[in-house]
Amino acid sequence: MSESKAKKLILPILAAVLCLFIFALIVAPPGAEDQPTTITVSAAASLTEAFTDIAREFEAVHPDTKVELNLAGSGTLRMQIESGAPVDIFASASESDMDLLSEKNLIEESSRKDFAANTLVMVVPEKNGSESPKTLEDLTAGSIEKIAIGNPETAPVGKYTKQAMETAGIWDDIENKVILGETVKQVLTYVETGEVDAGFVFITDAESGQKERYEIAFTVPINESITYPIAVVSASANKEEAQEFVDFVTGARGQEILAKYGFKEP
Repeated sequence: MSESKAKKLILPILAAVLCLFIFALIVAPPGAEDQPTTITVSAAASLTEAFTDIAREFEAVHPDTKVELNLAGSGTLRMQIESGAPVDIFASASESDMDLLSEKNLIEESSRKDFAANTLVMVVPEKNGSESPKTLEDLTAGSIEKIAIGNPETAPVGKYTKQAMETAGIWDDIENKVILGETVKQVLTYVETGEVDAGFVFITDAESGQKERYEIAFTVPINESITYPIAVVSASANKEEAQEFVDFVTGARGQEILAKYGFKEP
C-alpha cells in the first residue's frame, strides 16, 4: 500500500476517534463520577439551627452527599411536596401534615419516625414590664392590642396556639388582635422588635432568639404532644442517601444535636 493511500485511511480513523473522545467529555466530563449527590431536606422552620448543624455533620460523615435545606412552615412544605416539588426528605413539626402526605402515598411509610418533641410558650417584649400578660386570660385585657401567632393553616405552632386559646375559651375575644406569622421565626421577630404585646413560639425558638429583647411568660398547656416526624418522600430520586440522613437524625449524634437546641425525645 502506498504512503498516500495509508494516510487517506488513517486520517478518517483519527477524526472518528477524536469525535468519540470529545463526545465522551461532553457526556461524562472529567470527575463527573466524583460529584456528590444532592438531597433536599424540607424541614420545619423551628428546626433551622439544629438541622443546619446536623446537615454539616452529616456531610462530614458522608462526603459523597450534599444537603440542601428548604426551611418553612410545615404546612407550606407539605403543599410543596403535594405539588411535586423535588424533595427527598420531609421533617415536620406536626404529625397531621405528615399524615396528609401518608394518606396520598407521598412518603415511604417504612422510613417514617418520630425524632423530636417540643413545648409551646408565650413570650412578651421586655419593654412591656409589669404590664405584660402572664396567662392566656390576660390577653383579653384592653391593654393588649396585638398578639402574634403562626398561621394555623401553614405553621404548626399557630395550630397549637389556636387550639390552646379555643380550649381556654378566649379565641373569640382575641381573634381581632391576632397578627399571623408564616413561620415561628417570623412570630419571634414580631416580639423581638416590639411590634406586638405577646407572641407564641416553641421553647426551642425562644431559647435561640435575642433573649435580651423578650422574656418567656409561661408554658402553654395543650391537649396533644408536639411531636416531630421525619420520612423519605416517595418521589425521591435519592432514596438511599435520604434514608441515611433520616438514620443520622434519629441516631445518637443527631439526637445529641437536637438536645443541644432544647428539643426533647419524642
